[in-house]
Amino acid sequence: MEIFGVPLQAMMSQLLLGLVNGSFYAMLSLGLAVIFGLLNVINFAHGALYMMGAFSAWIGLTYFGFSYWTMLIVGPMVIGVFGMVIERTMLRWLYKLDHLYGLLLTFGITLVAEGVFRSIYGVSGQSYSTPDALSGGVNLGFMYLPIYRAWIVIASLAVCFLTWFVIEKTRLGAYLRAGTENPKLVEAFGINVPLMVTLTYGFGVALAAFAGVLAAPVIQVSPLMGSNLIIVVFAVVVIGGMGSILGAIITGLSLGVIEGMTRVFYPEASATVVFVIMVIVLLIRPAGLFGKEK
Repeated sequence: MEIFGVPLQAMMSQLLLGLVNGSFYAMLSLGLAVIFGLLNVINFAHGALYMMGAFSAWIGLTYFGFSYWTMLIVGPMVIGVFGMVIERTMLRWLYKLDHLYGLLLTFGITLVAEGVFRSIYGVSGQSYSTPDALSGGVNLGFMYLPIYRAWIVIASLAVCFLTWFVIEKTRLGAYLRAGTENPKLVEAFGINVPLMVTLTYGFGVALAAFAGVLAAPVIQVSPLMGSNLIIVVFAVVVIGGMGSILGAIITGLSLGVIEGMTRVFYPEASATVVFVIMVIVLLIRPAGLFGKEK
């Protein structure tokens, strides 16, 4: 069966690949949106932290024998703590300065992290096996569905929408938003705002690390894997609206699918379609699709 001259199986395969890529875009842009929306920091180190999450899974298995499921929990926790150390020792001093200072600092952290991992492990990349419980696939008749790729989409959606619910619909999320807008008032209620800010940054970093652990079995774990993705993720955040949690999720998934479908109908444009959409959106709505106009 063909649709517009393209075999259905090829189209569905690219749709699945687009959903997988979109899941990574959504999780990474969500972490960026959380950090920017609540802390007002443009975290360029997000790609490096995603890479470190993938390496945490590989190191945990190679040197300590930890399973994929263990590292899916431990990896984000370890990298999240590392992120909190960065916030406590470096970023905290930049909150009242221009966004450019935070961007430059986190860009420097990216270069240092990539350089350290490149000097230790090289640039060729390390392989990470798919866990046995998620190996293989299911024949749906019109396509072959790899179980692990379906797991990536399900796990990413669950984490993304749980994060959105906590930030937008719970008292904790209300405290987080209030703490960034009027910290003195929130502190008057006995809430430790600096600690809350540190935990928020650590959580945003943990989201990037979680995406890295999910990515480890489907791509080569290498020091440059984050730098290859972060520019697209920043474009996703801009299109969705800087600081918009729901915008990051919906835009990330949508652009992943659009990118996948572009590979089917016009492969030459697949590498630039996200940036073309970004330019169009900025011309029509500078604040992004879900951003708030000032």
